[in-house]
Amino acid sequence: MMDFKNAVELLALCRGGNLSISQVMRRREIELGEISGIEADEKMRRALEIMKNSAQKPIENPTRSMGGLIGGEAQKLAAHWQNGRGVCGPVLSKAMTYAMAVLETNASMGLIVAAPTAGSAGIVPGLLLALMEEYDLPENRVIDALYNAGAVGYLAMRNATVAGAVGGCQAEVGVASAMAASAAVELLGGTPEECLGAAGTVLMNMLGLVCDPVGGLVEYPCQNRNAAGVANALIAVEMALAGIRQLIPLDEMMAAMYAVGKKIPAELRETALGGCAATPSACAACKACS
Repeated sequence: MMDFKNAVELLALCRGGNLSISQVMRRREIELGEISGIEADEKMRRALEIMKNSAQKPIENPTRSMGGLIGGEAQKLAAHWQNGRGVCGPVLSKAMTYAMAVLETNASMGLIVAAPTAGSAGIVPGLLLALMEEYDLPENRVIDALYNAGAVGYLAMRNATVAGAVGGCQAEVGVASAMAASAAVELLGGTPEECLGAAGTVLMNMLGLVCDPVGGLVEYPCQNRNAAGVANALIAVEMALAGIRQLIPLDEMMAAMYAVGKKIPAELRETALGGCAATPSACAACKACS
């Protein structure tokens, strides 16, 4: 049976069958979902198509969010780097733009892929679509990368949390960034060990990040944190591919993230009672504070 409960078991399956993480996860989906490989790939292809659309529409036609806090940011970023004024380089500039665009789509009631949540939905597509364009990668390889991302997301849901109300934003944007980093490492030729090392590095770097949505809306600072998430993921990818070893295994890093999340005060776990949400300017902008 191609199943695993933690990163140690996942790596054992990879080594035992000389398989990539995406290959293990794809086989798991086929076996446990009792579907064909064609069906599994078609579902993943549909997810990729939704990701593409949600990352492009706000750049072409910006829409104000339902709460009125965001709208048009992705188009501004796109114009900034298209006009040669970008300072982050093409991959990160595009990844930030696409990540922020997906959050605009979500906040204006558009269709997105929760990866793993709506509030962190821009990070995986942001990074993978940017790499796809800059490295001229075929769609089937990006679909493989999504299986890899899914494996990391599954591990987080099984052994920790992806809910901001439980673990803070480290559980949403943090896990999404870990998913993106692992997927990108495989997409760029890294080993399963390097993939999970990158995922662990991301969780380490985002440990303790609070969830403080202004007005209780998945708009601000969520959109900015999706941009920061792709940057964190890209840093971890670069380090992993350079051969920099992650001292703490992913299983331990997820356990640490979960433990930290449970210690974050309730005011900083999606209640909109602290952090950015409690600042005077945020309250004035959303008119949700007394």
